[in-house]
Amino acid sequence: MLAAAESMVGSYVWGIYDILVLPPSFPFGGMENPCLTFLTPTLLAGDRSLANVVAHEIAHSWTGNLVTNRNWEHFWLNEGFTTFLERKIKGKMMGEEHRQFSAIEGLESLTDEVNRRGLSDPLTKLVPDLSGLDPDDAFGSVPYEKGHSLLFYLEQLVGGAEKFNPCLKAWIDKYKYQTADSQDFKGFFEEYFHKSVDAKVLASIDWKAWFDSPGMPPVELKYDDTLTKACTALKDKWCSTSDKDCSCFTGKDVVDFSAAQKINFLAQLLHEEPFCVEKLHAIDRAYDFSGSLNAEIKFRWLRLCIRGKWEDMIPQAVAFAVEYQRMKFCRPIFRDLYAWNRSKDLAVEAYKLHKDTMAYVTATQLAKDLNLA
Repeated sequence: MLAAAESMVGSYVWGIYDILVLPPSFPFGGMENPCLTFLTPTLLAGDRSLANVVAHEIAHSWTGNLVTNRNWEHFWLNEGFTTFLERKIKGKMMGEEHRQFSAIEGLESLTDEVNRRGLSDPLTKLVPDLSGLDPDDAFGSVPYEKGHSLLFYLEQLVGGAEKFNPCLKAWIDKYKYQTADSQDFKGFFEEYFHKSVDAKVLASIDWKAWFDSPGMPPVELKYDDTLTKACTALKDKWCSTSDKDCSCFTGKDVVDFSAAQKINFLAQLLHEEPFCVEKLHAIDRAYDFSGSLNAEIKFRWLRLCIRGKWEDMIPQAVAFAVEYQRMKFCRPIFRDLYAWNRSKDLAVEAYKLHKDTMAYVTATQLAKDLNLA
């Protein structure tokens, strides 16, 4: 991964690169300290299927640690760039279709957050005004995925990776060991391409809409959906099958699925109307998601079960959320439990019982999610 990154953005300047897996209370997927990345144990799936987070933290060695956002309003310069580079590393190692498959997953994550916050919520702006706000309240997928979307859009606009990769490296070379803001990037981009890209093309970029408009990106992006087609077909088959007759589904349906495709299948189901408990039972009989050691799969499966009002799965969901306190996982599960009258009090009780074992940011944000703050 380091070699793939270096081939695109230049030499790794930090000397050594080590990884330390922290206890389950670690609130993030990773933390990009120079020389030493901290990681959540939820990445230990036994098959390296969640190594994309390692690629993300490696990418931070350039975008975040070498070039840093000037303040939290320009956080996308850290996380959007890093997500973009992470996926380019994946594309270089596994093929472009895998890079774009990850981008589709990311766009689904962004859609979920925008829908949850609201299309007009100012914290869904790429460059939000954080005056008087705790930056942690703005933390979510927006700087990662909306930022990635802008960079992917710009890459396509100027003629693809062959044209854009040198620009990315030049940006890092110019601003290394410095901070930068969004206007710095806009000015740099326009100066870099002013001779090689038609002026009308550059003028077509609506920077204000990208930076200042809430909601989804102002341009609808098209990604290679080769790897999502099988996931979508299986999702559609489940949605169209009667609750009373799911015998046509077996483990063979997903035998050729990668872990990422199983995650995508479940993510697509989360965008549908909740399944009844009988159909959820059928899914688990066929695919044994309850027994999965992959935390990304288990997380989405538990959310499906809670949304489908499967009472027997409440203890599993609570146990998962209090054991793995990575905010990406525990906050949505706690919110889902709190939204259902049957499990609302249990969610509050579990939070109060375990909040002293949580990182400060986790406890603080969960208190807001559960209307305790």
